[in-house]
Parts: sequence; structure tokens; C-alpha cells
Amino acid sequence: MAAGRLLLTPEEAAEVLRVGRTTVYALMKCGDLRAVHIGRSCRISQAELNRYVRRLEASPSRPQPSPDAA
Repeated sequence: MAAGRLLLTPEEAAEVLRVGRTTVYALMKCGDLRAVHIGRSCRISQAELNRYVRRLEASPSRPQPSPDAA
């Protein structure tokens, strides 16, 4: 659906990331996803989605508590 499009709506970006629309808006608000504004419309580039996913892949995962630690 979004293949070949330069800019996506937050709803389309949510579909691509397989998260909810509210999550995309929260990511934009905290600065994790940078949106562009055209008039009153908000769009997210495919490149920005790729950058976000690469950052997630590069970040260290949270350490899991060991079952013995109690």
C-alpha cells in the first residue's frame, strides 16, 4: 500500500510499523519520529520510518532480571 510513496499519513505510517495511530502520534510528540508539515497536514517520510527502525535495532535491549536474583 505505502510502497513507492514519498510521504505517509500518520495512519499509513502506523500500518507500516504495525502499531496504533496513537503510538505514531506519541512518537512524533516526543521527537522519536520527525514529521513534515504541509499546511495543516502532517506527513512522515519513508526515510524517517527506516531511520527510526534502524535506531530501534541498534539500541541495546533491556537486561532481563535473572530468575536467581531474589
